[in-house]
Amino acid sequence: MLKSILKRLGILILVVVGATALVFFMLHYIPGETPDVIARYIFIGNIEIEPSNEDVALISQYYDLDKPLIVQYFSWLSESLQGNLGTSYKTGQPVLDEIVIRLPATIKLAVVSILVSLIIGIPLGIVAAIKQNSILDYVCSTGAVIGVSIPNFWLALLLILVFSIYLDLTPVMGSGSVEHLILPSITLGTGMAAVTARLTRSSMLEVIRQDYVRTARGKGLSEITIVVRHAMKNALIPVITIISLEMGHLLGGTVIVETIFAWPGIGKLLIDAISQRDLPVIQGCVVFMTIMYVSVNLIVDLSYSILDPRIRYEM
Repeated sequence: MLKSILKRLGILILVVVGATALVFFMLHYIPGETPDVIARYIFIGNIEIEPSNEDVALISQYYDLDKPLIVQYFSWLSESLQGNLGTSYKTGQPVLDEIVIRLPATIKLAVVSILVSLIIGIPLGIVAAIKQNSILDYVCSTGAVIGVSIPNFWLALLLILVFSIYLDLTPVMGSGSVEHLILPSITLGTGMAAVTARLTRSSMLEVIRQDYVRTARGKGLSEITIVVRHAMKNALIPVITIISLEMGHLLGGTVIVETIFAWPGIGKLLIDAISQRDLPVIQGCVVFMTIMYVSVNLIVDLSYSILDPRIRYEM
């Protein structure tokens, strides 16, 4: 068990380092990311004004942009390992502080969205599997297909149009109250609920055909007991995998939804940094998203052994 955990931790570290290197070099090699452009966007505030040579040289020296790129990367990596992700060009604040400030809003939205998806998706998937080929199964399956097909940005605009503009029940954008959380969480949770329902249905259909379920029925156990105590635990293993991927994605920030609803999370911070050419913030956000994604997946991998003893014995 310990050997398996250490192996996964090693893979996690390699993934994070590889992602940081890829993002760092891509950001610095794309056209326009030069001291000249940074001076125009950040310090002058007007892309049309030509900065002086002295300003460009000062920016290059201050942010070490005059050094070779490989030297810049290892310098940044060394500082990052100590918890220093750099300083924002725009605000002058440490990037880590910028991310930490936005993190509670992102966590709140992620947790509520996952709860919405679980509350809707798992019961619908179980009912569709138990009532296979019935009208209820067809309704649940059709709803899941529609939910998967609807883009988040279109659903977000539709919800704003109906509930905020026509019915005036919820705020259009922003944060600060429970009402502000309703539309973003429904937007994110609906799509995930559709995926969860489809996967729960297929997994439950496979499990309820197993021999131990037939044995439980032969003992005279009720259908609810069989589903809850015997079938559901094994059927939820692939569902947890999908949920972990979605949770890692949500904790990293949902760029489109946070931008539409002006939700002050990490996704909105990333969009603002891209529009302002704020390279340290972009790098910091991507690194944070990567760490969140692989960390959640590591935790879920280890949780498999709790749900299924056979996996624990193999580990």
